[in-house]
Amino acid sequence: MKRTAKAHWTGNAKEGKGDLTTQSETLYKTNYSFKTRFLGEEKGTNPEELLAAAHAGCFTMAVSFALTEKGLSPKSLDTEAILTMENLNISRIHLSISGSVPGISTEEFETIAKEAEQNCLISQALKIPISSEASLV
Repeated sequence: MKRTAKAHWTGNAKEGKGDLTTQSETLYKTNYSFKTRFLGEEKGTNPEELLAAAHAGCFTMAVSFALTEKGLSPKSLDTEAILTMENLNISRIHLSISGSVPGISTEEFETIAKEAEQNCLISQALKIPISSEASLV
């Protein structure tokens, strides 16, 4: 399996702008720039936000797969990924998942989340500290 994305850029780093398009075209010529990345002054995305979204999605699916293997079917799983950037370095990501999962204890859910924290593909690709927390609703 291969997935692709394309980036286009014009202009200098601070005043220029670009767009991102994913293979599925869910993102299609989506704006990104210095302003969307560092200042939040215009609508658009940025690489760090996209990485956080990818990590949240991967982690949530990993938890879902683990629950399914145990014969459990979640009513819902919701994850927030908080990416921290310091001195132009991504220093950590914290994943916070809450779930409505009939038939599981809090301890079992937390264990599954901790395993997913380490085993989802995005976690494995990153070389930064990753932490998580899990709660049932």
